[in-house]
Formats: sequence, structure tokens, C-alpha cells
Amino acid sequence: MNERTDRILITGGAGFIGSAVVRLILTETPDQVCVIDKLTYAGNLESLQEVSASPRFHFEKADICDRKAMDSIFERFRPTKIMHLAAESHVDRSIDSPEVFIQTNIVGTCTLLEAARKYFESLSEDGRKYFLFHHISTDEVYGELKNGTELFHETTPYAPSSPYSASKAGADHLVRAWNRTFGLPAIVTNCSNNYGPYHFPEKLIPLTILRALDGKSLPVYGQGLQIRDWLYVEDHARALYRAVKCGIPGETYNIGGNSERRNIDVVRTICKILDELSPKKDGRSYAEQIVFVQDRPGHDLRYGIDAGKIRRELGWHPQETFESGIRKTVEWFLKHRNTWCAHVLNGSYRMERLGNSGFHNLPGE
Repeated sequence: MNERTDRILITGGAGFIGSAVVRLILTETPDQVCVIDKLTYAGNLESLQEVSASPRFHFEKADICDRKAMDSIFERFRPTKIMHLAAESHVDRSIDSPEVFIQTNIVGTCTLLEAARKYFESLSEDGRKYFLFHHISTDEVYGELKNGTELFHETTPYAPSSPYSASKAGADHLVRAWNRTFGLPAIVTNCSNNYGPYHFPEKLIPLTILRALDGKSLPVYGQGLQIRDWLYVEDHARALYRAVKCGIPGETYNIGGNSERRNIDVVRTICKILDELSPKKDGRSYAEQIVFVQDRPGHDLRYGIDAGKIRRELGWHPQETFESGIRKTVEWFLKHRNTWCAHVLNGSYRMERLGNSGFHNLPGE
């Protein structure tokens, strides 16, 4: 791996995947990090508390659609790498409010690319040699797999099904266009469904865990036959770091967990682990709380990733199986049910505590 010490600018670094990347870099590498996050509902500063006191960590509350703010941050932090994770990412929300996804995922990405291009063009020849714009995307841009053996490859044609996946597809195309037209060194990674610690409770796995513990119904779309490839978030963070350090400009890398499961089987697995780790007083199984609800519009049946390229070319492979990762996830949510989880559910996590948290802001202009 590239051993050069970098200054890495991470957009969306207070989100689920972004915070995992930040924690990895600040605990296992000598690199510096500057997080840009707008702190919408999915941005949570508590997910960064364990690394917030590091002198190598800086935080800027800013919107990637704000060009003036982006130019200022680039000029003050002087990054060598960009990891762009800031995005609206919940499919159901994209169906209710698609324009928000267009604004953040497409307009925001364009704004960030232009700020990065201006900054890149100001660098010396040596500085340009090490610069990379890494756009983090999703396997949902590829659409739906039609049979049980086909997998998504880096060359799979795009066929997004939801406003969310369409907006991410548009962002992917912009990044590749800036690489081709303007020579901005850039890569794209497309990942499968993530899960793990600090996962916002609107998503399937944390929602199931917390609703089960609260004695509420466990809603499953349709009959729960949708198949996803599940990737433990810390494995994904390691893949992203390897990609930003070693990836070749102009390339795309698919990242998957090699762990395809039907949604109903994921929910039943969680119930089984909870039956073991936190049994109900009446002795009944959490699986009795499962209810099937009307499927959402345009719901893709199956996604599956071929991650052979990143394994062959960058030497990455997932360390967790689904069985080991889901147990770690359930254990984490049980341990943090009355702290991180409670603060998300009651909304108190939205209180900004930068003044006393130990976060280091960049110097003013």
C-alpha cells in the first residue's frame, strides 16, 4: 500500500460509512482528516467522538452545494486526497422527495468537482502527482439482476430504478466526465449494502434490532424475497482506504461482501441472535413480531457484486462473514441501546456540541 502520509478530505464523514472511514484512518494510519458534513438527520457527531480529540482531525460544518465554502476549505486544508461520501441515501425518502436527492447527489457532486478541479489546477506538478478524487457510490446504479447467478461487474450497464439510484448514477457519470474531459484524477467505487455499528435506524438491520427490542412489529416489504449482498461497514472502510491510497485514476472498483441473503432471512437471523443474547421474559421468539407490508414502488429483487477486480488489483477482501458481522452488529446495538441509539431515537443527537467536543476546526480565512 502507498505509505505516503496524506491529508484526506472526507465529505459526509459524520454519516454511517463516512464515520467508519474516519475512525479507521485516525486509529490505524498517520494521515490527517478533514470532515465536511452538513449535519442533516443522518449526520451524527457522536459517531466520531472516539477520535474527536485527535490533533489530526478537523471538522467543518458545510454544504457541498456551497461553492464558496468548498473553495475556502480546499484552500485552508490543502488536501492530497478527496473521499466523497456526502449523499442522500435512503430509497424510501427519495420516492417521497426526489428533488432533495437531485440537489445533493448531483448538484452537490458537480459543485465539489469544480472546487476540486480549481484546486488541482493550482497545485505544483509534484502535488498533482499524488492528488485523487474518490467518489463512493452504490451497486444500485446497475439496477436489478434478473437471475440467480448473474453478478454486477464494473462494466455492467447502468439501469437505476429509484430516484436515489438515478441520482447516484448521475454523480458517477459526472466524476468520470471530469476525469476524461478535465484530467481530474478520479476513481469510483460501487458498494453493496452496508451494515454494522452506528447504522442509522431507518435502515433494515438497525430498524429490526431496535424495534424487536421495543416489542414492536418488524415490517418486511412484500414477502421479504429481495436479495442483497451484505458488506460489514468496517470491511468497506478498509476497502475505501485501500482504494484511495492505491487506486488508479480513471478506474472503477466494485466492493462487495460475498454474502447474499434474502431480506426475510436477514430479519430471522437477527431475531435468532436476539433470542440468544437478549431473550424475552415470556420465552417467545422475536420472529413472532415479523409482519409483511406492501412492497415499495420499483423495488429491485436482487443485487450481487463481483468484487474480483479490487481483490486482484488492490489486494482487498472482506474480513467478516455475514454470520460474524451480523453478530457483532447485534452485540453493538445491545451495548449502545441506551446511549447512541437512544440519542438518535429521541433526536438529542442533533444538538451540536462542537464547542466542547474536542473537534478541531480549520483556521479561518
